[in-house]
Amino acid sequence: MLQMFYPDLYLDSAYEIHYEELRARGVRGLLFDIDNTLVMHGAPADDKAVELFAKLKELGMETCLISNNKEPRVRPFAEAVGSRFIQDAHKPSVKGYQRAMQLMGTDEKSTVFIGDQLFTDIYGAKRAGLYCILTKPIDPREEIQIVLKRYLEKIVLCSYKKACKRKNS
Repeated sequence: MLQMFYPDLYLDSAYEIHYEELRARGVRGLLFDIDNTLVMHGAPADDKAVELFAKLKELGMETCLISNNKEPRVRPFAEAVGSRFIQDAHKPSVKGYQRAMQLMGTDEKSTVFIGDQLFTDIYGAKRAGLYCILTKPIDPREEIQIVLKRYLEKIVLCSYKKACKRKNS
């Protein structure tokens, strides 16, 4: 049952992903959460994010930000990095993921999702049939409702890590 929350890959940061390898495997579209995935919660796009999206564009990859935040938060970030976006996505609903793929002209097999939360980001992306990369949150200080979810995430991640060890041994 917990497998529905398991990422396909778990990394420290969205900035350490080997995007060239994803491209070589046929990935053409990347969906990103913003807060605590690309920047600290509420922060504007920084140089690191702008450089990443420029690199992705050079690789010929389509991008779309998918966020539960409202347009005043998402649009300026998307404009700064030059990406499409879906605001108010209602993750884990699959509709936002599907709409993002439609905007990028990709499908489940050619799209990867990158985010920092299991119960919204990864669960929704899994339900949409996407390959999912979970990243550690950039900022450990979070709102109380997120802190509570993070506690439950630790339980799921423990199970995930045990399953990975069994699979690799």
